[in-house]
Amino acid sequence: MLSASLFRTPLRCGCRLPTCTRWLSSVSKDSTKLGLVPTLQRIIKTGALGSEVTVSGWVRSVRIQKRIAFAEVSDGSTLRGIQIIMDDPHMAAGLTTGCSVEIKGLLTESPGRGQSKEIQAKNISIIGGSDPETYPLQKKHHSMEFLREIGYLRPRSQTIGAVARLRSHAEMGLHRFFNENEFVRVHTPAITANDCEGGGETFQLTTPGSESTDPASDFFGKRVNLTVSGQLHLEIYNNAFKRVYNFNQAFRAEPSQTGRHLSEFWMVEAECAFIHSLDPLLGLVEQMVQSTTRHLLDNAGNELGFFTQKNEALASLVQRVATNEPFARITYTEAIDILQKADALQKFVFSPRWGQDLQSEHERYLATKHFNGPIFVTDYPAEVKPFYMLPNTDGKTVACMDLLVPGPCELLGGSLREHDFERISHKIRSLGIEEGSLDWYTSLRKYGSVPHGGFGMGFERYIQMVTGLESVRDIIPFPRHAGRCFY
Repeated sequence: MLSASLFRTPLRCGCRLPTCTRWLSSVSKDSTKLGLVPTLQRIIKTGALGSEVTVSGWVRSVRIQKRIAFAEVSDGSTLRGIQIIMDDPHMAAGLTTGCSVEIKGLLTESPGRGQSKEIQAKNISIIGGSDPETYPLQKKHHSMEFLREIGYLRPRSQTIGAVARLRSHAEMGLHRFFNENEFVRVHTPAITANDCEGGGETFQLTTPGSESTDPASDFFGKRVNLTVSGQLHLEIYNNAFKRVYNFNQAFRAEPSQTGRHLSEFWMVEAECAFIHSLDPLLGLVEQMVQSTTRHLLDNAGNELGFFTQKNEALASLVQRVATNEPFARITYTEAIDILQKADALQKFVFSPRWGQDLQSEHERYLATKHFNGPIFVTDYPAEVKPFYMLPNTDGKTVACMDLLVPGPCELLGGSLREHDFERISHKIRSLGIEEGSLDWYTSLRKYGSVPHGGFGMGFERYIQMVTGLESVRDIIPFPRHAGRCFY
């Protein structure tokens, strides 16, 4: 059950998700003291009824009647805009959907549903016009595919605006969690000479006009690429700081056209020294996900409600993840046993077999049907995991974990890291990795090496989990994938 502290005033949108009466504490102090125009969020929450206010933003809709006119204005700070009442319809002259405005008027109580306050306009100034015949965003449903085609305007849509605010609050929630638990943030590099995962799906960098195929003659004097993970660099700092993390972009040259993959995305990665088993790592991941989700409930409840109000399964998942209830835990071997029994009743496209990696359909079954919630799968076969993972004593598996959740399926992955110099060196040689390319990494094991471990979480996949959106292309502001790089 959810703790009583999570149940607070219901959202106006009708969602059953709890929200928090303390959410205003996260709003910055009066921005007018900074010389900035106050946001609608500030005006709606703290503005006194009957006071004269000035709002600025973009017009979402205009409705002109015989004796009165209405407009909805938004500035991106709230899920819904604020209604502007014009007692003289002539005040709406020139107002069109998409134009930018500055409006002065009286803040009054609104009798309308879903809004607490509105503005009786006294003066309206049009800052920037908008042609209503060509402006593509109208007050109607737009498909996500259509919004991707007008990426330069889609932040004004209600859905993408809600996603943007959730991203912002989720990032702040993650930073707060790591800060409270004494992690040091490290800015790992975007340009690197290694391929952390060893999959070869990297973007190689070269300088314009370079005619030689020899990397030694290029800018860096060697082959370099955009990073797929900051893990190996984090491990350097984890040998000096007990707890470290990053929040960085990552890049993968994967030609997949599914809604689960991007060529540029954001990763949250952490490494912890002096841990001897997976249990502390699982606990850390569990608390990070739970804490961040509670932060969203406290600070972006309306945005969460926008996505969950008509999706009972999603609302239940968000509430469940926000509690302190432990996530389910099984081993890879137990997962294969569950999947093989299920395969006898409902045939998977790929039959589950021990020694093979889990496919998306397997992960989806475990998280959505069998457990119906977050599930840790641990101790995968060594052959399907990267070289740096610590072998278990059985000689067949490694001390690793994946966290599977409904929606994106695999939310994150992590492991204990091999900390023995001889074993990691032998592993690298056996895989045929370029000799000497990881000497710096193996040398960490020669000077005060300690048992350690870490994980990496795809930030877009976390947002996908709490919004229920099908494609990560609708979660990142500027999606980059094979064949597409606009703006």
